[in-house]
Amino acid sequence: MSHTYNDPSGLSRYGWTSALEQDFTEHHEAGLVPARVSRVDRGLCAVVTGSGPMRATFAAPYPHDPLLMPCTGDWAALRPGGAPHLVTLLPRHSVIVRSSASGSSHGQVLATNVDTVVIAVSLAVPLDAAKLERLLALAWESGAQPVIVLTKADLAADPEAVRAEAGALAPGVDILVTSVTTGHNLDTLAALLHGTTVLLGPSGAGKSSLGNTLLGEEVLATGAVRAQDGKGRHTTVRRELVPLPGGGVLIDTPGLRGISLHDAAEGLEQVFAEIEELAAHCRFDDCAHDTEPGCAVQAAIEAGELPERRLRSYRKLLRENAWAAARTDARLRDERVNRQKAITSHLRATYRFRDRQP
Repeated sequence: MSHTYNDPSGLSRYGWTSALEQDFTEHHEAGLVPARVSRVDRGLCAVVTGSGPMRATFAAPYPHDPLLMPCTGDWAALRPGGAPHLVTLLPRHSVIVRSSASGSSHGQVLATNVDTVVIAVSLAVPLDAAKLERLLALAWESGAQPVIVLTKADLAADPEAVRAEAGALAPGVDILVTSVTTGHNLDTLAALLHGTTVLLGPSGAGKSSLGNTLLGEEVLATGAVRAQDGKGRHTTVRRELVPLPGGGVLIDTPGLRGISLHDAAEGLEQVFAEIEELAAHCRFDDCAHDTEPGCAVQAAIEAGELPERRLRSYRKLLRENAWAAARTDARLRDERVNRQKAITSHLRATYRFRDRQP
């Protein structure tokens, strides 16, 4: 992301840069102003502009696609006035997408234009390796840099053991053991963050408490967790963007109970990089890593160098991702067919009308 610059409008505090300003030239000429979406709620957007915060309307895309709807983190061209309206979204440099919680073939955008994804994992409960792998796949696929933050260190018997366990699942990712109660490593975390940071994790992981500590005030709602499983209620009910006191902005998100992948092939390659590297040394290019002779992946499992659980998880997520991609392809084909039918029907009606004219 480009460095901030001398911006008299004050939007640099929210991530506006000279590069964005240059790309916005044609919109300025059309009388539009830049705005960043801080929250989307009930068909309206809360946005931040050079004139301050305001509420704006927006039009749903046609055909309807949730991926093209405004989301927290978006930059947009706004028509100001008595009824502010978002005219268009600017190109996103990163986007976090999961499969829709409704089960449709559409993806759901969690946040856009993110630079750092903080994955919050509670040390008060056993580490869920499969859930962490899913969150890492979402983060890597987005184009942002993930950071794993192990929260509630004051409630853990051996935080460093969990840190080592998480490290085996996340090559190349910074992992911090933290505690909001004691302040452990929070300064180090703040120094790692830059640009736009989003907090991801399940309910009860301590995202909002962590966010409030980084913000320096009680801005985000927090709640208690169940003692038996460490799960919490959804105290954060919508995504919201808030400026950090040391620069940059923070996006808090509701706890994720379902973390289904949506077109995350590159993210999976990054998460399971050691399997991808081993697979390159298999005897056969189409090796399924099962019973084939000369399989480097199975050899690593037999040698104790690769946990068999990792391979099972990798296969499961690949199947899930392929299934989601196939559903999306089928929906797009249907939409193309329906558009063509609508065009053909319109042309036929036009010809019939023309033929009836004297």
